Amino acid sequence: MLRSATVYVCLAISAVCVPAFAQGTTDPAPQSSSDPATLPAPAPPVQAPEDKRIFGVLPNNRTTENSIPFHKITAGQKITIAFKDSFDWPVYPTAALFATLYHIEDQNPSFGEGMQGWAKRFGTAYGDQMIGNMMTEGFVPALIHQDPRYFRIGEGTKKYRAWYAATRIFVTKTDSGRNWFNVPEWGGNSIAVAISNAYYPDTRDVSDNVQKLLIACATDAFSNVLKEFWPDVKRRLHKKHDEPLLSTGKP
Repeated sequence: MLRSATVYVCLAISAVCVPAFAQGTTDPAPQSSSDPATLPAPAPPVQAPEDKRIFGVLPNNRTTENSIPFHKITAGQKITIAFKDSFDWPVYPTAALFATLYHIEDQNPSFGEGMQGWAKRFGTAYGDQMIGNMMTEGFVPALIHQDPRYFRIGEGTKKYRAWYAATRIFVTKTDSGRNWFNVPEWGGNSIAVAISNAYYPDTRDVSDNVQKLLIACATDAFSNVLKEFWPDVKRRLHKKHDEPLLSTGKP
């Protein structure tokens, strides 16, 4: 059964991914502290985005600028990105929003009614986000040596930038900086959907699983578009805010 259009809208708004957990580096062979030239260079930090929150709320931890020279990040840094996106505070109200929507539509009726049914829907909605983020941004990219970051171009026509952002669910960079098919996006979300069969008793058939996979990937495409254009939107909002002050001559 197809879900209502409301679900698709809310899923799009929920592009609140959450990146993850320990910064890992490989242990180098012992080096003499008296010869710093022979010591391996430390891994470069993950390039911080221009703004860590979209609209002051949605996490923006994995955005970097395409104009910055590419440096690969470690497996630990990938998992750190996923961990941040999975446990940041906006994830919880987003899960509550989905739980309320699913409760109203009586999705997975075996969960029941009342607060008990809502609580089950909240837990599963949060599980969808957390598992999806950890798989697509952390574990799978670390395993197959692909980069989970979104590389914002920030220039060109709006149509081209929107197309570029949306199609990053199909294209990503490898640790060597080459463009390649985005295996973490589709493979990671497929793993998350497969895991969800353990806690969604009413939606386990092939059609339901394909639908959940497509919704997850479409949500990530929408998230990329937000990340691409958010700095432009923010500058325009600040400009409009400053214009009245300039016109009155007030500081």
